[in-house]
Amino acid sequence: MVETQPKLVIVGGGPQDAQELAKLVGDRYEIAHQPDDQSVQSVLRALGEGICIIDPAGRMTWSNEYFTALEESVRREVRSLCVQAADSVGTLHDDARGALVTKHEIQSSDGTRIFDVYITGIAERNDQGVHAGRVAAIVRDVTLSKLAERKMNALDRAGFELVRLDVDEIKEMNAMQRLQLLEKRIVRYASELLNFDHFGIFLIEQSSNRLRLVMQAGLPEEIQDLDLYLENEGSGITGYVASTGNSYICNDVTQDERFLPGLSGARSSLTVPLRVCDRVIGIMDIESVTPGAFDEQDRMYAEIFGRYIAMALHMLQLLVTERTETNMIACDRVSGEINEPLDDIETEISWLDEHEKNADPETRDHIKRIMLDVESIRNRVRSVTSGSQSLLGVDQAMLEREKDPALIGKRVLIADDNSKIRKIIGEVLQHRGCETTVVCDGVEAIAMLEAIARDGSDSYDLVISDIQMPDRNGYEVFSSARKHCPGVPVILMTGFGYDPHHSIVRASQDGLQSVLFKPFEIQLLMTQVREALGIDSSES
Repeated sequence: MVETQPKLVIVGGGPQDAQELAKLVGDRYEIAHQPDDQSVQSVLRALGEGICIIDPAGRMTWSNEYFTALEESVRREVRSLCVQAADSVGTLHDDARGALVTKHEIQSSDGTRIFDVYITGIAERNDQGVHAGRVAAIVRDVTLSKLAERKMNALDRAGFELVRLDVDEIKEMNAMQRLQLLEKRIVRYASELLNFDHFGIFLIEQSSNRLRLVMQAGLPEEIQDLDLYLENEGSGITGYVASTGNSYICNDVTQDERFLPGLSGARSSLTVPLRVCDRVIGIMDIESVTPGAFDEQDRMYAEIFGRYIAMALHMLQLLVTERTETNMIACDRVSGEINEPLDDIETEISWLDEHEKNADPETRDHIKRIMLDVESIRNRVRSVTSGSQSLLGVDQAMLEREKDPALIGKRVLIADDNSKIRKIIGEVLQHRGCETTVVCDGVEAIAMLEAIARDGSDSYDLVISDIQMPDRNGYEVFSSARKHCPGVPVILMTGFGYDPHHSIVRASQDGLQSVLFKPFEIQLLMTQVREALGIDSSES
């Protein structure tokens, strides 16, 4: 029931008739008298809303041109609603007052148009009581507003899903799996909510102000080779939006100087900033092969969705940071807690060593073994507390010198800016029979890969690279390996899942073999190496 006072227009008749009717219903209607029937009907016909009057039997006694032009299915449904309203009016009690005003929503047969229908049924009274009279209906096209409302509701639902991190769902996931889950959700909801043929999310690399493509749909691989930076000029629309924080609609890429030509076949685009509070962390770019595909309403929807994407990405980064800090704090506490009892054990062992110099050889061997175990515990705790700067199970791995027949002659490129880690990995793989090339950064690793393509020398069988390096990151090494050594498997490494360049997400889209999160067991590395090289575990 709509609580409103409708306006009642009295067409024709004299002033006395209008006054009499006003006495009867004036407390329920705003009364207007128009004695000139022709002028009123001209106004009603010209209204941008459908108007009709239906009798209780469903016969139309009058309608304006707008209503007559509606498709038959809509007019038929309006007549049906009017008959139902007439029946309801006929059930009113004698003391009922006021017209029954109801609101309904109907759609065209193909669902492309949505209408609000307001129906007013007026009871007629005579000596027999109250009975149904004629019913008036107003049909208003609300397609745009309803679609906007539905789109906003869909955006809210999608945004909720993006930032919803179900504990049971993600607690067993590593950083790579969490990012993949978010990527899947973002691409899914973007395709449902935004009209595009190509889609990409670029994030700002804070150290270099470079824009890195981290998620995409429909874009060619070559887009990764573009050098885009946080700048008004020279980096296309992407760089402009990232630097200014202003969204941008390109209606025709052939007429827009900012659009960088080329790679996707787009004819129009919409680019919006991704914001966390007042800070721009990247941009979202959507493109269409149709010119002029985006309007101001699309801009509004994209900006709202972009805020949800930014929040979701920021939350994942916070989770990784929190995990890193928690691991380091926990390791430091463990180290502090066990130092005192280990000191006591060493003191006691020293006493035994001093006072049992004449003990039998077997006892002396046990004392020596205990001292070595204490030192081993200290070394292992130091490795764990070093976090991403260390590997686990190194001592045992270094003692194993037996060649693995399946690994003999396998050429492995290892890149890590931590000298200790790259040395350990290189030596362990050499002991198993691999031929290793160890480099200290991404620039040198990429140079080695380029040299293979340039000189036509034997390709590597496997590439192992750290993600976080000061010059070129893990994804750039991965991309170079794919370009210059097609088919070569790549293993990326990172500390506690830390991935400021989102290398994991980008590489996983392109077939990354696996990711190792430091500190990891050397034995896990060997398992991943064998899997990457396609070696059956039964061969070990």
